[in-house]
Amino acid sequence: MSTLKAVRGTRDLLPPETELWNRVEATARRVFARYNFGEIRTPIFEDTQLFARGVGEETDIVSKEMYTWDDRARAQSEKAQSLTLRPENTAGVVRAYIEHKLGETGLLQKLYYIGPQFRRERPQKGRYRQFWQIGAEVIGPPSAGSESPLRDAEVLEMLATLLNELGITGWTLEINSVGSATDRPRYLAALREALAPVKHKMSEDNQRRAETNPLRVLDSKDPQDQEIIEKLPKVADYLDEDSKTHFTAVLAALDACGVSYHVNPRLVRGLDYYTRTAFEFTHSGLGAQNALLGGGRYDGLSEAIGGPKAPGIGFAIGLDRLVLTLQAQQEQEQQQAALADAFIAPLGEAQNPAALELARDLRRSGLHIELGDGSFRLKKSFEIANKLARKIVLFGEDELRSGILTVKDFATGEQTKIPRAELARTLKSHP
Repeated sequence: MSTLKAVRGTRDLLPPETELWNRVEATARRVFARYNFGEIRTPIFEDTQLFARGVGEETDIVSKEMYTWDDRARAQSEKAQSLTLRPENTAGVVRAYIEHKLGETGLLQKLYYIGPQFRRERPQKGRYRQFWQIGAEVIGPPSAGSESPLRDAEVLEMLATLLNELGITGWTLEINSVGSATDRPRYLAALREALAPVKHKMSEDNQRRAETNPLRVLDSKDPQDQEIIEKLPKVADYLDEDSKTHFTAVLAALDACGVSYHVNPRLVRGLDYYTRTAFEFTHSGLGAQNALLGGGRYDGLSEAIGGPKAPGIGFAIGLDRLVLTLQAQQEQEQQQAALADAFIAPLGEAQNPAALELARDLRRSGLHIELGDGSFRLKKSFEIANKLARKIVLFGEDELRSGILTVKDFATGEQTKIPRAELARTLKSHP
């Protein structure tokens, strides 16, 4: 009898990894509380129509990736209900907003969630068929200020705060405006017109998207299509004045609170409900698929699923990928912590005794020092030093005679001349 294993695209989370997951979730809850968000927990399966009408029938998620089944009817006269494991959580939160009449309070609803989502994707590093998200939504009637660009900027500033408090460094905020519901038809028409004569040269997926969902072509990472994509019309050229004013105000608010960003005119989101502000936080440590989290404004989603006008903005963090980033960063920090402060590289065997004396003096001052050998070629000394230390100190006849040492910092590439008497202090003050 074969041994049963976790289903492809799923995995078990075990200690000590779960400790890191708990720390991320606890930090998110703590940060969200400071911005007055409350937790919402929606069912993990919903009526399939919620996603077909909300997310969009032509999106990859609805057309290819959902786990959907017909529930058994309770009586012969009843039709079986089509149910779907949630592939994302925004539609479910907006459904709950409508069902529980939260708009009648007249206040903004600031809601966050933590939980699993399900998509039939090709499993790969950081991407699973059952994956976890941390997300939040700000939604409410226009009278509560739900359309304000200040809401967009506040959400983005909160996300920057969360990533910083988690200790994630090197992130980039990519931001764009995909326009309003009236801008989009004009832009889609321009995209289809531009794609028509060249789509046959594109990958199979993008040939299909060129017809069904041309915005998704802009988001393609397929190398063979990049030259064509670069020449396509930019959405910024099709924004009306209200959309331009809204986007300018978002950027001004980000500038005011010191959140750095990069306006990316190709950035779109793969769900039909997005309007105006769209964004991603990316990290170079994740490779080509480098998004840590993403989101945007969805001013017409409530009406699309039968509710009142309730503009909103939200985001979802891929928890699996966020934890991967933290783990990689921790490993890099541990490797850096294990490095010596400097590697002394004598440039000839005649300098070995004096190099040992220098290493002794630096060690007595509390520095961690690796010592090379004058028999090494200079290239070999650099190769070894780069693996073992943060800096290399070159020690040849000229240095021995003058007392001025050449020091190279591997992190910055900077090379400086330092008097021997100041070397210990300099190595300590410039980690």
